[in-house]
Amino acid sequence: MIRVGIAGVGFMGLVHYLTYQKLRGVKVTALSTRSAKRRGGDWTDIQGNFGPRGTKMDLSQLNVYEEFDDLVADPQVDLIDLCVPPGQHAEFAIKALKGGKHVFCEKPMALETAQCARMQRTADAAGRRLSVGHVLPFMPEYDWAYRTIRGGKYGRLLGGNFRRVISDPTWLPDYWKKEVGGPMLDLHVHDAHFIRLLFGKPTWLSSQGRMRKGMAEHWTTQFRFRNSRQLATFIGGVTNQQGRAFNHGFEIHLEKATILFEFAVIGGEGKYLCAPTILDDHGRALAPKLSEGDPMNAFVGEIRQVLRDVQGKGSSPLLGSELAADAVMICHKQSQSLRQGKPVSIK
Repeated sequence: MIRVGIAGVGFMGLVHYLTYQKLRGVKVTALSTRSAKRRGGDWTDIQGNFGPRGTKMDLSQLNVYEEFDDLVADPQVDLIDLCVPPGQHAEFAIKALKGGKHVFCEKPMALETAQCARMQRTADAAGRRLSVGHVLPFMPEYDWAYRTIRGGKYGRLLGGNFRRVISDPTWLPDYWKKEVGGPMLDLHVHDAHFIRLLFGKPTWLSSQGRMRKGMAEHWTTQFRFRNSRQLATFIGGVTNQQGRAFNHGFEIHLEKATILFEFAVIGGEGKYLCAPTILDDHGRALAPKLSEGDPMNAFVGEIRQVLRDVQGKGSSPLLGSELAADAVMICHKQSQSLRQGKPVSIK
């Protein structure tokens, strides 16, 4: 039985807490939060742009702490699940690893690449697992794309266009603060990670777009890679109109097919703008069979893999700290290109 302590009770803390209830061989035994209201079990003010809202929780069987250090010291915790604000990821992960705990850290891994490196070194020195919660590859459309590309049926990967746009998250008053990360490190880091997973590390990128409060607001990026035949683009960020709360998708080019999809939440209703589709060399538009699309199921797959990693049953590259650290680096390079108004090379 793996015993979990959750640090931070916001929307992602709620999602992870509910997900653990669906899995065998794991039990949430403790949590920490600075909020007295949430330590008392009142989670009714928690909400996000998908999934359930918070409700009243019975925490009587858990060890509940105000201070994170007390969570780290709890002998009934094997794995600490970090759902604190991104600005605390590095500090808290390093404390937990030095305290002998495995760590599952929500994305982004940290706010700075140097912090990511310290986290990796600490995990190696402590002999503990450090997994980073990039859930996107576990969502059915992205899992399908990843498996289709790796399967090789349609030949080599040539390039792709990726998209992720949200309406300004008015329920998050701190969204535009540096310690949260804003659209680049909170939102686009998903696609930076997925692009890195598919193509490898970019060698060059160029970004153009709008800034707000010194942070990327809405932008387009072109990526180049070691394989000069491959080219990827991204468009995304935040728009001020609330009618479309969420939008993501891709069009990925292979030698013998194009795979594409687009999903949006418009007027409170989630729907495909383009269902997952394969355009093959025979002129056909094929509809693959995907697993049920509730995004909460992706967290089940993600956390199940975290538990396998902790148990030594197989390490997943999808949750590894190397890819997660590269995703943070790629986000910073795009911000640099936006600020400087010119392309940036990556060694």
